[in-house]
Amino acid sequence: MPAWLDALSALDAQGEAGVLVSVIRAQGSAPREAGVKMVVSASHVWDTIGGGNLEFQSIQDSRTLLTSGARLPVTRDFPLGPALGQCCGGATTVLFEPIRPPDWTVAIFGAGHVGRAVAKLLGDLPCRLLWFDSRADVLHGLAIPGNTRVRTTTEASDIATLPAGTAVLIMTHDHGVDFDLTETALRRPDLSFVGTIGSATKRARFASRLRRAGLDDMTIERLYCPVGLPGIGTKLPAEIAIAVVAQLLAARPVEAPRDAPVIDLAGPARPRHCGAPGCDPACSDGERQALPRK
Repeated sequence: MPAWLDALSALDAQGEAGVLVSVIRAQGSAPREAGVKMVVSASHVWDTIGGGNLEFQSIQDSRTLLTSGARLPVTRDFPLGPALGQCCGGATTVLFEPIRPPDWTVAIFGAGHVGRAVAKLLGDLPCRLLWFDSRADVLHGLAIPGNTRVRTTTEASDIATLPAGTAVLIMTHDHGVDFDLTETALRRPDLSFVGTIGSATKRARFASRLRRAGLDDMTIERLYCPVGLPGIGTKLPAEIAIAVVAQLLAARPVEAPRDAPVIDLAGPARPRHCGAPGCDPACSDGERQALPRK
């Protein structure tokens, strides 16, 4: 597997943004042919599109896109002349595709019938799903959605590993584990949602224990338990899952719409004659070549 493809998988697993950089046109003498790719993140580069200043400038452009928040692809034409520090005499067009993780992360603790049904629904939504269950035998053979990372643990300490803003669903096979996870999650005010499966009786018992553990009523009020939109009146896992996901969507933080930033990756200056001592005439010819833009 190419290094750039491995890099995309690694960035996805880590929830980290990157830019896929592709040479989509190579005209005349150029460092690499059309079709080569590399991946750039804030701190790493995988693979190569030919090295030299072309690659250096492409890395800089990629990081400009990353810091800008841009999400749309951008192309840039590079005449391979002295303004770029490369006298190949040809020209290259490079495509920059920002790859960003979803803004919304959901963590499910438990892979029982309801947990599986919820994961199935979330697999079709634009979110990053973290799915925890300590029972490797239960997880084995499950259909895992493409946006999902599975972890064979359900320790309360796992809550500390979740990104800020994560929505947490607690639905394990053990009420004691549910309580430990619930208490730990409620102690993190930066989590966007804390929901625990169970009845009104379970909520009352948990609330009493949470107060004894030192949590105040305002913090306990953050807990959605029973989790899911009320009034469904069913115990079928698929129907409970629909109610849970509907409640998640209703509670999901929504940012004010904003225009996508317009990023101009302007090419280097293109003098009509480079005038560099000893430079091959083909260089100035290359500087004058302008690739058509789509």
